[in-house]
Amino acid sequence: MGYAEVSVNSPIAQRKTFSYTIPPDLSIDVGQAVWVPFGDKLLQGIVLELTDYPSVEETKEIAGIIEPRPVLFPPHVLLARWISDYYLSPLFDAVALMLPPGFERKVVTFICSPPTPHEPDLSSLTREQRHVVELVWRQGKVGLKKLEKALGTRRARLITSQLIGQGLVVKSYELEGVKVKPKRVAYLRLAVKASEARQEAARLRKKRAIRQAALVDFLAEQAEPVPWAEARQRVNCDKAVADALVSKGLVELQQIEVKREPISYQDITPSAPLTLTAAQKSAWQAIRSSLLQMATGYASPTIFLLHGVTGSGKTEVYLQALAEAVKLGKRGIVLVPEIALTPQTIERFASRFPHKVAVLHSKLSLGEQFDEWQRIRNGEFDVVIGSRSAIFAPQPELGLIVIDEEHEWTYKQHDKSPRYQARDVAIKLAELTGAVVILGSATPDVETFYHAQRGDYRLLQLPQRVVPDEGSPLPQVEVVDLRDELKAGNMSIFSRSLSQATAKAVANKEQVILFLNRRGGATFIQCRSCGFVLRCKRCDVALTYHFAEDVLVCHRCNYRMPVPQICPRCLSRRIKFLGIGTQKLEQKASYTFPQARLLRWDSDVTKGRYSHQEILNKFRTHDADILIGTQMIAKGLDLPLITLVGVVSADTSLNLPDFRAGERTFQLLSQVLGRAGRGTLGGQVIIQTYSPEHYAIQTAAKHDYALFYEKEINYRRQLRNPPFTRLACLVYSHTNDALCQREAERMKRLLIEEIDSKGIDDLSLIGPAPAFIHKLRGRFRWQLILRGSEPSAFLSQIPIPQGWTVDIDPIGLA
Repeated sequence: MGYAEVSVNSPIAQRKTFSYTIPPDLSIDVGQAVWVPFGDKLLQGIVLELTDYPSVEETKEIAGIIEPRPVLFPPHVLLARWISDYYLSPLFDAVALMLPPGFERKVVTFICSPPTPHEPDLSSLTREQRHVVELVWRQGKVGLKKLEKALGTRRARLITSQLIGQGLVVKSYELEGVKVKPKRVAYLRLAVKASEARQEAARLRKKRAIRQAALVDFLAEQAEPVPWAEARQRVNCDKAVADALVSKGLVELQQIEVKREPISYQDITPSAPLTLTAAQKSAWQAIRSSLLQMATGYASPTIFLLHGVTGSGKTEVYLQALAEAVKLGKRGIVLVPEIALTPQTIERFASRFPHKVAVLHSKLSLGEQFDEWQRIRNGEFDVVIGSRSAIFAPQPELGLIVIDEEHEWTYKQHDKSPRYQARDVAIKLAELTGAVVILGSATPDVETFYHAQRGDYRLLQLPQRVVPDEGSPLPQVEVVDLRDELKAGNMSIFSRSLSQATAKAVANKEQVILFLNRRGGATFIQCRSCGFVLRCKRCDVALTYHFAEDVLVCHRCNYRMPVPQICPRCLSRRIKFLGIGTQKLEQKASYTFPQARLLRWDSDVTKGRYSHQEILNKFRTHDADILIGTQMIAKGLDLPLITLVGVVSADTSLNLPDFRAGERTFQLLSQVLGRAGRGTLGGQVIIQTYSPEHYAIQTAAKHDYALFYEKEINYRRQLRNPPFTRLACLVYSHTNDALCQREAERMKRLLIEEIDSKGIDDLSLIGPAPAFIHKLRGRFRWQLILRGSEPSAFLSQIPIPQGWTVDIDPIGLA
């Protein structure tokens, strides 16, 4: 008799597997999806291990198989365990990252009438209890969620618990419906030979069945089955016509499975590899050598840091490295940090690997994600491109992983469990599969560059731009001190330099980028009489004014309210709109440059599925002169007519209470500066700031990563910040602030006792303290920072109570 260790889709399971007996009639493999009894429910589970002996004395049998093929490859099983162990997440949360889209089905709770009903005595019940019993007995069963919505969560649960105790109702569980299935489309085809069909069509015309005859004639001309929707449109007939022909045996109606393809190759033409520069060729040869050694099994996986200035041709190196991997019978995964980048990336990769590129990101429909996932597992694609979750694609024969813009903090999942860093997951996956990793960036993460300097990663450098004949090198940068502008009497958001340069570029039919990493109109509104600032009632943040909708919006929870005409505190009418976002920048630019055509690119105008592509196409075809946007426009754009980049405010992220604030500012500035001067016209950059002396701004203006790294790593070393230590951020949230603080202080005492009892010298605690955003979505938050060499291993031995979230290697502390 065999046993299986199963990860069960239940919040109770946490980081454990459960032992189940394998019935003699079932053939079970590691990675297979199964149904398992769990308490009084039947739940989904994934087999992670097969054993000869169970981990407990009594076991239940696996109830059945969900899918005959394993849904996880063996390396992904090991990867899921590593993610759960390192990031301290429930095991099934880690497994779920790798499952087919739409696979997870939650358990739905129903309140039902008893199996042997008898006329209930309702006289002793309250009005609410009586109402629930009558509803359940009338309908047979009612979803608990429906009752909670009507009565409130606590009240509904109390009442149903009381009624269950009296035997008037019972509780049952069902799995929610299947979320996604293969798409099937109705196709028509002739059931007889074409010659016979034409004769039948003639007979149908004599009988005045004109539509039936037309449909038969149309199908007789087709070499392949035709979608019913197309046939109906071409012949202008309804379903009754097709049904009549089916009943006569002339036509067959088939349900054919079709794939939902997210990439349209209509406007994509195949392209040939470009000639590499000397630096590109050197980098490519190093990667090629590692791929060859990997393919022959004579080397351990190599991690390359491809450090190249903006416009140095990193993407071409990726493309040729992937082509080499494909030659060796391997496949690749390419991660990009923003969904906004995928249209440009897809275009380049799809032209080099026609019909061999898969796409995975959240803007796809669930059906498209499902079909892409299945086709990837079947080995139909050479390359998978997507945002961070694409690292979990079931790409067989994985040989190369590329992480473009590896420094981007969007590779960190910070809002739900597991809070993984895709870059570190990719490195672990490469270790498990023997794949080669390329980390590419013009501004590498300080920790990544530190590893390259130590020799943990192999450093490849592209120090020069690849520019057209007579093209310019990196653009000239001017730093404008906004304090001097105020002294000179310039109250505009545009400095004199930026205003003049923008007007000149527009007059010369060139294109301009105006960058401001803050969306909305006014960042807050304030009463000038009493100083009151309108804040979100659920979050500890000021509300942002949005011009287009004339509404105040919380950028944390999306709470909205109309703009008040008077101050809620003192009833004054002196309401002032302060601060600036991209909406206001767009408005001011339209006044200052009336002859220019404007386009804005931020998350407020990219709600639609194709919004990113539409905006990019408009700017690419010069339907706009000035592009205004947030960090979405800071990377990936390679347009030769962009000759001027204006950074409206470089200070947006500089003063956050986060040790990475300087690094983020340098990276963002360097990336946006790189959009200028990519063609023969040259480029210019103007940075506006109140802190021109800050090292992040100074080094970005000089395009000097080495100097920035030297200063930043020294600060990190002095303050014992990563990469010299690791961090874990523990956050407790509750609706009661005082209780929240007490729990945080209790946890601190517990951790200190544990540290002291084990004699650990290199672990220290910071806090507890209120989180940077103290109140979020109605819950107060207090945090503790644990700093040391292995905080994850330490915390794994400590039971973390409900209400706490643990973030290992947090991307920021603000």
